[in-house]
Amino acid sequence: MKKIIFIGVFLFISINVSGQTWLSNYDETIAQAQKENKNIIMVFAGTDWCAPCIKLEKYIWESEDFKKYAKDNWVLLKLDFPKRKANKLPKEQQNHNDELAEKYNNKGYFPLVLVLDKNGTVLGETGYKKITAQEYINELIAFEK
Repeated sequence: MKKIIFIGVFLFISINVSGQTWLSNYDETIAQAQKENKNIIMVFAGTDWCAPCIKLEKYIWESEDFKKYAKDNWVLLKLDFPKRKANKLPKEQQNHNDELAEKYNNKGYFPLVLVLDKNGTVLGETGYKKITAQEYINELIAFEK
């Protein structure tokens, strides 16, 4: 039964991230950003409990505008903090996310979206806003200037 649940969760995640690559490891993200000379979009989300996180996913991250712009301009890092037992992360990934939350999200805001430079320095931060995907992209771009 656990294997069936794992396969289902894996397929669900695979379907949701197709079209854009969200990394889950900070060191890999930094390495890729430095190699490609790109800034980073780091997202702290509670994908199974946080309503604004779910809206951000649906209306911004899954939009064609965001996918198209992000592909050529940013390296994406999503740090999930699920609460449901069925969505529990492996211990190593949870510890990794917790360490990054201590450094970048010590107030525990969800969702928290950070724009980082290729070395991990914060350029700006925001959260969910009920605006178009293009307006959201423009806000993220403004942090880079």
